[in-house]
Amino acid sequence: MKYSLFLTLLSCSLFLCSISAKEGKVGPPIQGAEHLVYKEASGSKLILNVFYPEGHDAKKDKRPAIVFFFGGGWSGGTPAQFAPHCEYLASRGMVAMSADYRVKSRQGTPPFECVKDGKSAVRWIRQNAKKLGIDPERLAAGGGSAGGHVAAATGTVSGLEEEGEDLSVSSKPDALALFNPVYDNGPKGYGHSRVAERYKEISPIHNIRKGTPPAIVFLGDRDSLIPVSTAEKYKALMEKAGSRSDLHVYAGQPHGFFNKGKKGNYYEKTVLEMDKFFISLGWLKGKPKIKVP
Repeated sequence: MKYSLFLTLLSCSLFLCSISAKEGKVGPPIQGAEHLVYKEASGSKLILNVFYPEGHDAKKDKRPAIVFFFGGGWSGGTPAQFAPHCEYLASRGMVAMSADYRVKSRQGTPPFECVKDGKSAVRWIRQNAKKLGIDPERLAAGGGSAGGHVAAATGTVSGLEEEGEDLSVSSKPDALALFNPVYDNGPKGYGHSRVAERYKEISPIHNIRKGTPPAIVFLGDRDSLIPVSTAEKYKALMEKAGSRSDLHVYAGQPHGFFNKGKKGNYYEKTVLEMDKFFISLGWLKGKPKIKVP
């Protein structure tokens, strides 16, 4: 009787621990942002951390928007990585978002689910454009490292759509802002062992075609994960397909050089160029507010 009761209590304890673990398997929300659930998957509620321009009126406005995806090798990371980028672009008139998505350390998922979540985020934002006060035809995706891969894949990969979603609503963004992105998953690229023979399904550089969104790319020439030659190949393939690809290579800089707080003021330098990129698309007006120290 006592042994049976022990097993029952143990079973209940493990169940409660499982529930608690699932509830905790999300990237921490960013303070100061609105938190909107765009998807539920693998026991997790995935949120968008939304930053609005001052005085934004969702009922009247139709602003350009961007969603960022954090880096972390598809295994970890936090949406807070791109909070500074979101705050700045919101000050310039964009609705800027940093998305949580499934990763190996929290949900035990492979890179394919990361891309599915990226596409779900873009689709959800476009579906809710009126509620957010944004222009569904001026929606960008951005990210760094593996998050840059997720963003690039939303703009290039034709498959990996989440089952059950309304595929009549496009999951392809209208522009890309990529910070040392993982966009070659081929045999000589980063992360090939994680995707193996399925690399052509998920590798952005292997899926460039006519209509691929214009992109701005930032890379350090000392990046040990993403060679400059890969970035140059991506740019050449984009231009061959009739798409624009602006490449900015920074001397002596390693992987992750663009994050705020790094030496050399490369956060400011890259954000300034990103601002100019959106001005050139007609999405932003006036002069950039950010200054390079």
